[in-house]
Amino acid sequence: MITVESARSRWSVVPGVMAALLTVVMGSVLANRFILQAEWWQVNRTVTHAPRPPLADLGPPAGPVTTSWQLNTPVGDSDLPAYDRVAYTILDGQLIIVSGHGLDVRDARTGKERWHYYRAEWSMLGWAHTGQVLVVYLERTGHRGNRLMVGLDAVSGTLLWRQRGDVPAATERTTLRWPAGGGVVIVTEDGRHTLYGRSATTGRRLWTKRLAHGCLVPEAVPYASGSSESVAAFSLDCGARDRVLSLDPRSGHTLFTTNAQHSAVAVRGDVTAVFDGAGLYAYDRTGRKFLIRKGDDVCRDMCPIAVTGGHLLVAYGLARQPADGTATRRLESVDIASGELSWHRDMPGYTALSVAGGLVYGLRSQLADPLLPAGIDVIDPMTGEGTTVPAPMVLRPGLDGVRPWLGAGGGLLYVAVPAARPRPFGAARLMALRGGIRGLGPPELAGVPVGDWPDACSLLTGHDLPRDYAVEPTPASVEGLRLPAGCTFRPRHHGPRAPDGPQSEAGTLSVTVQWVAADPGTAAVLFAAARDTQSGVHEPVRAGDAAYALGVPSGTVVMRVGRTIVTVTAGLPGTATRLAPVIAAHLRAGT
Repeated sequence: MITVESARSRWSVVPGVMAALLTVVMGSVLANRFILQAEWWQVNRTVTHAPRPPLADLGPPAGPVTTSWQLNTPVGDSDLPAYDRVAYTILDGQLIIVSGHGLDVRDARTGKERWHYYRAEWSMLGWAHTGQVLVVYLERTGHRGNRLMVGLDAVSGTLLWRQRGDVPAATERTTLRWPAGGGVVIVTEDGRHTLYGRSATTGRRLWTKRLAHGCLVPEAVPYASGSSESVAAFSLDCGARDRVLSLDPRSGHTLFTTNAQHSAVAVRGDVTAVFDGAGLYAYDRTGRKFLIRKGDDVCRDMCPIAVTGGHLLVAYGLARQPADGTATRRLESVDIASGELSWHRDMPGYTALSVAGGLVYGLRSQLADPLLPAGIDVIDPMTGEGTTVPAPMVLRPGLDGVRPWLGAGGGLLYVAVPAARPRPFGAARLMALRGGIRGLGPPELAGVPVGDWPDACSLLTGHDLPRDYAVEPTPASVEGLRLPAGCTFRPRHHGPRAPDGPQSEAGTLSVTVQWVAADPGTAAVLFAAARDTQSGVHEPVRAGDAAYALGVPSGTVVMRVGRTIVTVTAGLPGTATRLAPVIAAHLRAGT
C-alpha cells in the first residue's frame, strides 16, 4: 500500500531528475556548440596585413616561355569523391587555390603564401567570388546536414561573416565554383525551388526569387556561370521542359529565359553560352541570340570561350577525334553586336582560354602528336594571327582532379594541369610561366633549331637488332615544321608467313624522340612532369641520365639523355629495357 508520505517522497525526486536531465541536455548542446563546432580548435587560418601585391593585366609576350615558379596541390580524399577537386583564380594580385582542404592564397608574382583558411573535420565543397570577397561552403565530414557558409576578405583573409543552413546554387562539378556577382552570392535551400541573394560582405539576405512551378536548381552541374560580375545563369531542371534562367545577381531581376534540355551554361562578361548536346548558342545580356552552331560534336560539355573587345571567342571541335586525325577544330571570333564572324583559324583544339593585355592565350593538350609538351598559342584577338610555343608540362588525357586552367597577370601565365602523383589520388600542378630566351630556332620548338633534332631512325642500326627489320620513318609536324621524330622497325619475313600476323606485330618496335629542349635542365623539368602524369611507372632503368619503364612486363622505356627525351616501345617483353642503353649511347655519340 502506497502511503501519502511515500508518494510525496517520490514526487520530491522528480524536480531533481528533471534538473539532471536538463543539465545533461544543455551540457550536450553547449558541448556541441562550444566544443564540437567551435572555431578555436576546428579552424586553422592566418590573415595578412601586407598590402595586396600589384599585378598588371599582362601576360608574357609571344615567344618561348620558362618556369618562374611552380606548386603542387594534392587532391583530397573525402567521403564525397565527386567533390575532391582543385581550382584556381587570380584576384587582386593573388593566386587563390581552392581544394577540399580549404583556401590557400599566395602572392601571384612569387608563389609565397599570404593567408590560408582550413577547417578540421570539414570538407570545402564550394566557393564563390565577387568583388574582394571569397565565400566558401563547408560540410562536416560524415554529417552532410551540418553545413556552414563563410565570407572572407580576399586580400587579408579576415572573417566577415558565418551563416548556417543555405547551400550553393548550382555548383560547378569540376571547379566547385558557384555563381556570384555584383557583391551578391546566390544561394538556395534544401528544396532548391527558390534562389536567394546574400550580401557577400555581410551575409544579409538581399532578395528572394521563386522559380517557376515545377522547376528547381540542380545541386551540381557540368558548367556554371561563376566568372561574371553582371550576369548569373542557371540550367534549371523543369521536368519535360528544362530551361536556362539568366538574371542580374545584384537584384535577382530576370534578364531572360530560354528552353534548353540538359544544357551546360558558361558566362563571360555579359555573354551567356548554352550547349544542349545538339548545338552551341550564345546570348547577350538582353537575351538576343547572336550565335548558333549546330552539331552534337561541336563541344564536349562546353566549348572554351572568352570575351574581349566586343567579341566572343569560341574554341570548337573538342568532342570526338577520328582515328585518322581529320577532325575539324577551329577558333572563331564573333562580333557580339552584329553576330558576324570576324575571323577563324584552324587549330588542334584548346582545353582552356584566357585573355590579358590585349592577347588571347590558348592551352593545347599537346603541341603536336607525338611530342611531349603541352602547347600554348598567343593570339592577336583582332586578327587571329598567333604564335605557338611549347609549355614545360604534360597534359595527359584521363587524369582527374583539376580542370586544365589558364590565367595571366604581371607578365606571367599561370597554367594548371592534373598529375598522377602523389598516389593514389593525384594532384594539381600549377606553373607560373614567364618569357624565356628566344634562341636561334623557331619559337614552336622553344628556340631549338630543327637541325638539333636527331633522326629517330638513326638511333638503332642493324647491328643493334636481333633480326632483319624494315625501317619506316614517322615524322612529326609542328606548325609546318617537319621533324624526324618517330621511327617504326618491323621484322622482315622470308617464309610464307603473313607479314602482318601476330608474331610480326609482337616483334615490332618503335623509337620516338618526344622532345629536344634548349638545355638539360629544361629537359629534366619536362621529363619529371611526364613521369608524374603516368601510372604504372617502374624505376629505375639504367639508361641515359634518367629513365623509367611502363607496363607489366615493361614494354616501354622513357629516358632523358642530356636535353633529349626518347621513348622506345617494343612488343616483346624486355626488349625496350635492353635497347634503351643502346639508343642512349647513339645519342651521346651524336652530340
